[in-house]
Amino acid sequence: MPLLPLPSTTKTLNSPSPFHLHNHHHVSSFQSKSKPKLQFHPILSLNLACKGLTLAVSSSSPPETKLRSVGSKNIDVATMGNLCLDIVLNVPQLPPLSVHERKAFMERLASSPPPKKYWEAGGNCNMAIAAARLGLDCVSIGHVGDEIYGNFLSDVLRDEGIGMVEISTGDDTVTSSGDSYETLVCWVLVDPLQKHDFCSRADFCKEPAFNWLSQISKEAKLAIKNSKVLFCNGYGFDDLSPSLLLSVVDCAVEVGTSIFFDPGPRGKSLSNGTPEEQRALNQFLRMSDVLLLTADEAESLTGIGDPILAGQKLLKVGIRTKWVIVKMGLKGSILITTSSIVCAPAYKVNIVDSVGCGDSFVAAIAFGFIHNLPMVNTLAIANAVGAATAMGCGAGRNVASLEKVVDILRSPKLNEDDEFWTEILEKKVLDQEVTCLSNIMKGNRNHLNFVSFDQVASELLPKLEFPQTVENVPT
Repeated sequence: MPLLPLPSTTKTLNSPSPFHLHNHHHVSSFQSKSKPKLQFHPILSLNLACKGLTLAVSSSSPPETKLRSVGSKNIDVATMGNLCLDIVLNVPQLPPLSVHERKAFMERLASSPPPKKYWEAGGNCNMAIAAARLGLDCVSIGHVGDEIYGNFLSDVLRDEGIGMVEISTGDDTVTSSGDSYETLVCWVLVDPLQKHDFCSRADFCKEPAFNWLSQISKEAKLAIKNSKVLFCNGYGFDDLSPSLLLSVVDCAVEVGTSIFFDPGPRGKSLSNGTPEEQRALNQFLRMSDVLLLTADEAESLTGIGDPILAGQKLLKVGIRTKWVIVKMGLKGSILITTSSIVCAPAYKVNIVDSVGCGDSFVAAIAFGFIHNLPMVNTLAIANAVGAATAMGCGAGRNVASLEKVVDILRSPKLNEDDEFWTEILEKKVLDQEVTCLSNIMKGNRNHLNFVSFDQVASELLPKLEFPQTVENVPT
């Protein structure tokens, strides 16, 4: 489907969310029967502290002055929304397809909390944890309730050195109902044949989980103000209203924070959604600095099957877009700019579980973007972080460790497929610079510039083994 024009009219969001069997990032829980206490978990109040970061704001200044009074960006990455807890359970059989029976199935699961050994951080926690392990200063902006699941999620983020910023305001939380205020929980179900299914309360909701949120808090705005990169994905639409997400985009643009957006599988349904959803999606596509998509997702948004041509169309539509990155699965990844194309084959590793690989990949792209690495180096480390996550089981605290990433970069086995890359690149315009990562130095050939992996690894490893502070983000 081609990119949608911005709707000229708006309506109230009232259509039901699509029924997802494979969406475990936008979920809500059934666990609490009583209205929870209203408690915030901000790292950002009138003082901001994150991994040694301190940022004071005068309490006597007007709100607008407070937001403008801080000039430096001392946070590397902030994630927006999509904070959830995954509960991974082995079940005799997967839930039925019937909506009524499926809801009853999940209510039985949620009637009492399972042991904590089955709990894991999910959603945008994956990206934040992977980024923090690369040495980036991170905060997660979102909402968790004041109950056992929320406390667990907050503890995981704190243990990983990630700040937590409450997105809601006091006025919003006072009027919210008990259930809608609770932490988002996803039930990840595995049958004896290792088939997966995901179910959540959001599958049965007509509105976003936190539809009571009308505006983002002062602390959340301050976190955006002081972040170099703000990461959002399509699953955020299942938590937050399109109008609130539009205000997030406006805030980031106003304060000069780079926006990373990964529409994910939700991109297709959003492009056919309500006028508000379409408008917000298009604004993300136009105003993001970096877009990240799979080849299928790029095609669904542009109507173009060729991943490079689809990426080039997204660049033309974008107002601020610098990079479009297309994830090609086991083949590797492609980074497209207005003047260049960069390709990096994937690594050959023993894949155990692909959950969380895309989130980890984004974290490494942010690392390269913030540290102004060569684009081929950025793809090389992103592929390595994604591969390291695939070697483990599950996401959350199981995403790539720095040690695994370093091991992959020290002894790389690239999945080089010359025929595949030749077919991808052969029809591209010749006035663009094309760079390909290779295990074997092949020099320049047919307008392709091959870069030796040994050279790339020798430049990357010191930055990972001995983290350094380097220049500004790309412009």
